[in-house]
Amino acid sequence: MCFINSFGIIGGDKRQLYCAKSIADDGCSVFLSGFDKAENLMGLHNVDTEILAQRCEALILPLPVTTDGININTPLSDKKIRIDEDFVRLFDNKPIFCGMKNKLKSGYELFRDVQLYDYGERDEFAVENAVPTSEGAIELAMHEYDGTVNGSRCLVTGYGRIGRVLSDMLTGLGAKVSVSARKQKDLAFIRAKGMQALPTYNLSGNYDLIFNTVPSLVFDAHTLAKVATSALVIDLASLPGGVDFDGAERLSIKAIHALSIPGKSAPKAEGIIIKNAVYNIIEEEAL
Repeated sequence: MCFINSFGIIGGDKRQLYCAKSIADDGCSVFLSGFDKAENLMGLHNVDTEILAQRCEALILPLPVTTDGININTPLSDKKIRIDEDFVRLFDNKPIFCGMKNKLKSGYELFRDVQLYDYGERDEFAVENAVPTSEGAIELAMHEYDGTVNGSRCLVTGYGRIGRVLSDMLTGLGAKVSVSARKQKDLAFIRAKGMQALPTYNLSGNYDLIFNTVPSLVFDAHTLAKVATSALVIDLASLPGGVDFDGAERLSIKAIHALSIPGKSAPKAEGIIIKNAVYNIIEEEAL
């Protein structure tokens, strides 16, 4: 149950627009700021930040909340919304929800006395996010790879949330799937599902498609030369990723760092996932 009836949403891309539309469809008032370049506001209104602050009971910021540590991430606006004391003061005594609050850096100190919640840290957000991420990764592979996923030799490194969903999807499409993991328990689960299990830091084999989900260097130049000379490599891990891209270029291996895939391939689904995570925080915290 949501106890807040009016929301302000500042910055972000289509994910935040779909989040706003879904909240409005639930009967809440929603105000936008930082979307003056958006082609479709879905019946909502873009207003100045000060007006938004006056009309909303809670604030939702984008994922990531900032890309430079100074301004709100506003890819659909030419206006800069600076993260400073004046901005935080506008939302005094109002809960603020954002994604990847660690990106705030020094600005995080400004929020020390504010109710700041990171919806991106939620377990349910990560689990639900694995589906559009996996679908987007496969869509990218279909576009960039000259062959078909069906019958291709695929390697998925990492058996976390995304690795589990992605490897199942690839298997369902008829790919020959190998999956790497560090834990023996995960390696046993991989084998139980009929896939080849490999230790993450001792990879072997030859592959057509490689999907990395491990956020640390797995594919250095030596490993790329060993397993990826004929492969398209798609790195799904957050920065700095798990692939030596300079090494891949020297070896003439096509490697793509596919960041924020859900925002590009499934913004509507991602927007609803954000909304649900915010609602869950509101209910648990009785806001």
